[in-house]
Amino acid sequence: QVQLAESGGGSVHTGGSLKLSCTASIHISCKMGWYRQAPGKASDLVLIASIGDTTVYAESVKGRFTISRDNAKNTLYLQMTSLKAEDTAVYYCVACENRRGAFDYWGQGTQVTVSS
Repeated sequence: QVQLAESGGGSVHTGGSLKLSCTASIHISCKMGWYRQAPGKASDLVLIASIGDTTVYAESVKGRFTISRDNAKNTLYLQMTSLKAEDTAVYYCVACENRRGAFDYWGQGTQVTVSS
């Protein structure tokens, strides 16, 4: 069983930066990513970035966010720059995409709040 623990969330002003981290309890080499869920939209979980054989970004964050991983530290990162109010959300780290296209492991989520 893989446990994922996010950190690095918080409050920042518009245009600011934050870096999220996600540490896995064991070494994993499978695909990992970041979902986010905006406030007041219970069903809108959006995959904003993933890293596996390729790195993929949602259009809404392309050019502003960078996903990376340090396999030696079992850690996934999300560097977020030029933050906007619409980036306010709970961010979830995920790992190991299955054959149905869903991720088997989820972190508990970390809140990111962007205000003017």
